[in-house]
Parts: sequence; C-alpha cells; structure tokens
Amino acid sequence: MRIAVSQISSTTDPRSNLELVRDAVRRAEGARVVLLPEATMCRFGVPLAPVAEPLDGPWAAAVHEIAASHDVVVVAGMFTPSGDRVTNTMLVTGPDLHLGYDKIHLFDAFGFQESRTVAPGSEPVTFELDGVTLGVATCYDIRFPELFRALADKGASAVLVGASWGAGPGKKEQWELLVRARALDCTSWVVACGQAYPGELGSSAPTGIGYSTVADPFGNVVLQLSGQPEVVVTEIDPKSVEQAREVLPVLANRRLR
Repeated sequence: MRIAVSQISSTTDPRSNLELVRDAVRRAEGARVVLLPEATMCRFGVPLAPVAEPLDGPWAAAVHEIAASHDVVVVAGMFTPSGDRVTNTMLVTGPDLHLGYDKIHLFDAFGFQESRTVAPGSEPVTFELDGVTLGVATCYDIRFPELFRALADKGASAVLVGASWGAGPGKKEQWELLVRARALDCTSWVVACGQAYPGELGSSAPTGIGYSTVADPFGNVVLQLSGQPEVVVTEIDPKSVEQAREVLPVLANRRLR
C-alpha cells in the first residue's frame, strides 16, 4: 500500500489550509492514502473554538470532496466542537468513508495544557482500505504503547499518526525514538506525519519540527523527512507485519493487558 506523507505548515486560516490539502493530494501520485498532520485545519497557538466544525461541516466536506475526486483516503487533523471545548480530531475521509478519531491522550506536558481547551476522546479507531486495516493516532498518543497495542489487537497492520510536535531540547530525538518504539511494541508499520517547522512564531504552542518518520514492524526507519514542507510517497508491506509477528511475537507473549 502506498501512503503519501504530506508534511505541511498549516496557517490559522482553514480556507487556505484546504488549499494545502488539495496540493498535497495532487502531489501524492499513486498513493492510496494521503496523511497530513494534526492541526491541518488550523495550527495551534490561536483560539480553536471559533474554527471548530463538526465532521459533517463544510471544512470536512471539502476535504471529502478532494479525497473522493482523486479516489484516495485523506487523513488530516481538524477540530470539532465539544461543549465549551473542542475535540482534537483526525478526519479520515474518502470514497465511501467518512469518520474521525478523537485524540485520547492530551498534551499536558512540557508546560503546555491541551486539556484546558480540548476534550479527550476515548475510543481507538481503525478503518479498512483495500483489505488492509489501518489505525489512527495523534501526536502525544505516541508516548502510550497501550494504544498502539490496542490498535494491533483490532487488526491494524499500520498506524497513521498525525502530529504537531513541540520543539525543544531533545524533542527530535524523542520523536524518532518513539516512532520506532511503537512500531516494535505492536509489530506494525508506524507512519508518522508532523507539521513542518514554521520558524519562530513567538508562541509556546506546539507548531511542529518536521522530521516525519516511517518505521517498519522491526523498528527500522525507512523514511524520514527534513524540517521543511514536503510530500513523499512511501510503500508499506502488510505481509512484513505477519513475518514480524511470527519471529517477534510480543503481542502473543504479553502477560499483562
């Protein structure tokens, strides 16, 4: 399965960010899935409630139209209403498919408090495409191996991660380490797409460092981008997941759940 890793630097304008989605899909030649980062709809660092829309709202509908017209599935971060807060949602949309994953683990770390304005999700989400089951996760989720194991238990051969990774000392190294570790934890592919580094914005919000990374089920890095916006199509082999789980049966050997 060919997956486009579409590393962008989103703005605070959802309309202009739709053009980034459109351009990413256009450049993703041959891909079945186009993965964009968390907060594709609007970057962090501004009030999110004014831009939040439901999954059947105009922004998600426009992404669906883009995906359907190119016969691909687009996975992209947006914000949906949730009472007096919003939900950090990864939209999954394409022909005959339109759903969302609500981020379970909120980024209350490194001096940032996502839970102040964002409500957590509670359910792992998978979807099937061309006979392959794919899981979805968001940014801070990658620090929690139990989610990735739960997605593997639901049949996922690969986990698609959208992120807006906060910059800071050691954060790039942690990002790569965590992508590789989660691939090993669940013996699945991990395709992790982050926001590109936007430069200094004068905000403490996590706005991205780039370095989108793809790891195979043995934790090998098979693709890593730079800090700049870029679209690269990579290929994952679901059969390698079967091979990894045969020789490294960590899921089957678990004693604690």
